[in-house]
Amino acid sequence: MNFCSHCGEPVRFAIPEGDDRPRYLCDACGSIHYQNPRIVAGTLPVHDGRILLCRRAIAPRRGYWTLPAGFMENAETTLEAAARETREEACAEVAIHGLYTLINLPHINQVFMIFLADLEGGFAAGSESLEVALFGEDEIPWDELAFPTIERTLRHYFSDRRHGAYPLHMSDISPEDRERYFGSA
Repeated sequence: MNFCSHCGEPVRFAIPEGDDRPRYLCDACGSIHYQNPRIVAGTLPVHDGRILLCRRAIAPRRGYWTLPAGFMENAETTLEAAARETREEACAEVAIHGLYTLINLPHINQVFMIFLADLEGGFAAGSESLEVALFGEDEIPWDELAFPTIERTLRHYFSDRRHGAYPLHMSDISPEDRERYFGSA
């Protein structure tokens, strides 16, 4: 950030008085520009024991499979964001049961929230998907999943399904986890 979004004057990067981390500060108008993590909300849509996945039509990871999820918008709840992303990416309606995975990715300033849901009706590829399909556990394209958050969520689901209980799973993905997933490429 070079200029204040409030008044247009140059900003500096420093720790404000009474704070403990650096922020962009505008000495002209006194604004402190806080930069906070982005929330990714989505669903794990289930139909007859199969999971709805979307093949990404956009970067990053174009061509890889993911759950329908994306960045939350202002003026919506996490449930609304998850349902909207499912409609946008899979042209699907879902009945959301509750938060299933909450995964912190502090190294990329994201919080990933996936809600367990039942697929209601049909589905089709939305503008951000090349295709959408239902997969059983033995059909999941494990080597073609877009992100470690997706793999982690799916592994929790199939393990929980064997036990018949679906608790909330909270975890972190570190830069090392991410590198192991994507490799050094």
